[in-house]
Amino acid sequence: MVREKLAVCALKHGDLLVRVSPDRDADLAAQPDASRAEMGAGRSMGTGWIQVSASALADEQRLDFWLDAALEHNRAVTT
Repeated sequence: MVREKLAVCALKHGDLLVRVSPDRDADLAAQPDASRAEMGAGRSMGTGWIQVSASALADEQRLDFWLDAALEHNRAVTT
């Protein structure tokens, strides 16, 4: 939580749920080891919610990439 808003969330098995700008969603969802986040099988969380696999986060630069994307969106959200 940053500024009382979800930015990222650790998921079971080490994956990361990342809240991103809807404007950047398509590009970010196309990143290696990223996918549209689901709330249960086949239930998409929608635009701006991306799940990143744990294996992609082992690299500190990739983890920083995702944290930066989440914080960029967090700073832009006013409500």
